[in-house]
Amino acid sequence: MMNEDRLIYRGKKIDLALRSIRLSDGSVSEREVVLHRGAVALLPMLDDDRVCLLKNFRHTVGKVLLEVPAGTIDPGEGPDSTAARELQEETGYVAGSIERVADWYVSPGVMNERMYLYVCRDLRPGPTAHQADESLEPIVVSWEEALAMVRDGRIEDGKTIIALLLGSSYRAKTRA
Repeated sequence: MMNEDRLIYRGKKIDLALRSIRLSDGSVSEREVVLHRGAVALLPMLDDDRVCLLKNFRHTVGKVLLEVPAGTIDPGEGPDSTAARELQEETGYVAGSIERVADWYVSPGVMNERMYLYVCRDLRPGPTAHQADESLEPIVVSWEEALAMVRDGRIEDGKTIIALLLGSSYRAKTRA
């Protein structure tokens, strides 16, 4: 495995590279690789039975999706700092407790992005700080309704599906 990258595009949140790799037969091939700093996903728990989601207009798919709050890790910032910052910016909440509960690769066939999931508790409301290109509307739903939305397809966002399913396991463990 060679893993030599040739950067072909540098963007604000992603870079695109051609990566040279050695195949099992010894030949060399190139793969397109999206390079990403990583991101956080948040489960803002208002109490044991309610979670804050966002209605988020996504230009890439041309519609509003229901999502957990999330955001890209800024240069020089760690996931823990990003979690607290993104929670406040997107929902207005400040958490008394933020606990990392899982992490995963988002789409390892084409990108190196790693997402970190945090459960946020003991929330205090405050003002949001949405970025100019964001169209976000926080909504509070019960856990049962959030899971029903996963089952019936109203929630289509992968990170949100993962976060809610892992959140259900987390809730069961912390309630036992």
